[in-house]
Amino acid sequence: MTLTPLEINKQSEIRKGPLVLLILDGVGIGREDQFNAVHLSRTPTLDALSSSGTFCALRASGTAVGLPSDTDIGGSEVGHNIMGAGRVLPQGATIVENAFGSERIWLGAWKRMMARLKSTGGALHLVGLLSDGNVHSHESHLHAMLKRSDQEGLKNVYVHVLLDGRDVPDQTAEIYVDRLESVMANINCKSDRDYRIASGGGRMTITMDRYGADWSMVARGWNAMVHGIGERFPSAADAIRHFRQRQPGINDQYLPGFVVAEDKDPPKVTDGDGVILFNFRGDRAVELTQAFCEDDDFSHFDRGRIPDTQFMGMMLYDGDLDLPKEYLISPEPVSGSIGEYLAATGITQLACAETQKFGHVTYFWNGNRSGKFDEQLETYVEIPSDNVPFDQKPWMKSAETADVVISSIEYSKHQFIRCNFPGGDMVGHTGNLEATIIALEAIDLAIKRIIAPLEKARGCLVVTADHGNADNMVERDKTDKPRFTPDGVPLWRTAHSLNPVPFIVKDYSGHTYDLNTNLHHPGLGNIAATLIEILGFKPPEDYEPSLILRNGMKEKQVKIA
Repeated sequence: MTLTPLEINKQSEIRKGPLVLLILDGVGIGREDQFNAVHLSRTPTLDALSSSGTFCALRASGTAVGLPSDTDIGGSEVGHNIMGAGRVLPQGATIVENAFGSERIWLGAWKRMMARLKSTGGALHLVGLLSDGNVHSHESHLHAMLKRSDQEGLKNVYVHVLLDGRDVPDQTAEIYVDRLESVMANINCKSDRDYRIASGGGRMTITMDRYGADWSMVARGWNAMVHGIGERFPSAADAIRHFRQRQPGINDQYLPGFVVAEDKDPPKVTDGDGVILFNFRGDRAVELTQAFCEDDDFSHFDRGRIPDTQFMGMMLYDGDLDLPKEYLISPEPVSGSIGEYLAATGITQLACAETQKFGHVTYFWNGNRSGKFDEQLETYVEIPSDNVPFDQKPWMKSAETADVVISSIEYSKHQFIRCNFPGGDMVGHTGNLEATIIALEAIDLAIKRIIAPLEKARGCLVVTADHGNADNMVERDKTDKPRFTPDGVPLWRTAHSLNPVPFIVKDYSGHTYDLNTNLHHPGLGNIAATLIEILGFKPPEDYEPSLILRNGMKEKQVKIA
């Protein structure tokens, strides 16, 4: 369906200078203490913008971004999806939860999988992130599929666990393994059932790479699942204990890969088997899906002999690549994103980020579509990320990303520029406070460089974030006090936070803005309408309201903390 171009807002004017949106990934507003990297960083540019521009805090988690409850942390995929859509839409976790609640999950693709396995006599392999983080997956979905498989009469079901420590507190992998083992033990009371963990490893060691940053991770997961290659242990719990003794303090997400085998070979994916990837989030599911689904065109690593299996995902992970071909739950389509509306209106756009977040400013921003809406109007620039641990080069590609934005501004190439700086999130995930501070200071310097040509071009700068992370880098108790080990070492947090995120508008064309005080608890869904109004157009009626009120040349700025 072709969208109608946006209507010009007669109360304002079409802006002449470019509008630049900078998304500071993982930079929230948290408690100002010694565990808040945002607070500890020297960021004179952001400090000046917060005090001189129009400023407010936005909700970036829970129901404000389409997740089931306000205890659910936001994520980069969800955040960019909601920002681009301009509306609060049900996200993966909500859609999946509803499918399990209504039991429609057991229709369609699931029934086809069961029929095939009963025909071939093959085993079912379930692979995914084992936690209740509800960002990529939830353990309850895995438990439900195990119980349903038993009801369906499947005799052999094997689980390939990816350990978290990122969307949940670190050093908790054994808790989720124990709960999984308990579910399977009840099923294994039947003499003809063989339900067990077959392989596993940390999510940042095996399988869950994204955007082609490190295919060797996927290769290690593939080799464990398909070829049974990896360090062998009697159980997953034994593997976790061994790796922690070998490298004290290792984060769950970096635990090495392993296979579970005692006196015989581990269960492997083989001809006639079925594989279900139970992660619902797409970015870290696409590459394993490609390994199972692509034929001769696959060249990322040597897969060896490829078993004849049926592969399904929890959801559609990439609509343009049509991956996977079969999935348990159909996503709700997202149309009418801000990118689509601006293309229909003839606005030139630039989307840029380094590899780690490139898909977020393109695919997720565009409503789960990686292709452009108009080849003539849109430019996408990906800056290749370094393939090293993020805390070893915490500045990441901040300077190179700024170079792209500056070039566009100086040569008047685009009317709307959106850009992601991932350091607060990617370095924050390492739990390294000092490195995260460096990442944030590098971003602040990049913003300073962008402002100079933007001010000369009489453009407008909008700064926000998709979720929190660097703003809270320690685990806290129920009273919000930091937690420590018995030795007094902080329990470093590697997951996102529930904190709000900043939203700043600084217009260098002379226009200032009041905040729309009629909004109660605004969130990321309000950003798209705001951007459209700054550009000089009326937002679509189904969008969340704008955060600002145009106020001509008003001298006084408004600040709401």
